[in-house]
Amino acid sequence: MEYNTTRGRLVIPEYGRNVQKMIEAAVQEPDKEKRNNLAKVIIRVMGQINPHLRDVADFNHKLWDHLFIISDFKLDVDSPFPIPTSEILDVKPEKLLYKTKKFKYMHYGRNIEMIIEKIATLEDGPSRTRLTEGIAQHMKKCYLNWNRESVSDELILEHLEKMSNGKLVLEAEFRFKRSDDILEKLKKPSAASQSRDNGRGGRSNPRRFPKR
Repeated sequence: MEYNTTRGRLVIPEYGRNVQKMIEAAVQEPDKEKRNNLAKVIIRVMGQINPHLRDVADFNHKLWDHLFIISDFKLDVDSPFPIPTSEILDVKPEKLLYKTKKFKYMHYGRNIEMIIEKIATLEDGPSRTRLTEGIAQHMKKCYLNWNRESVSDELILEHLEKMSNGKLVLEAEFRFKRSDDILEKLKKPSAASQSRDNGRGGRSNPRRFPKR
């Protein structure tokens, strides 16, 4: 009986011990034609063991790369893809560059800033006016969602002007929605949450059955 403590390390555990043994046996096969045939059989087995990899781009290429990695790059066979070398295991991924631009107002978020920047590039007209009014109303909602107290419309106008660098100005007749109306809607549970509650069998007034 073999114990895990006496066995060699699994190079890629997802394929299991048997696949690794098959690859080790293929490495020891002296006849190259037989090695090629063994490699093709092993590739099919590897694909059946991990069917989720079929959704990955270059599915077969990845399987062949794994084949060589498990063999410690010692398997000498004809591959349909460029044969990798051990150096690929030491290659570090490129460092992700994060945006360091600071928010002017954290409670609005980056998406609102991007929308305002986009609207500011549009030509003057009814479409730009409607979009400006819509984003202003949404800014007030965001502000109240962050601070559940009343906010002055003048403050939202000031923020809109600063965030758009003075390019977006609302018409004089424009009117914001009342803070109380916005807060009332924010307090109401959404239809989706009510549906989830109903699905869990939740009732605000559960029926009481009489005692027998």
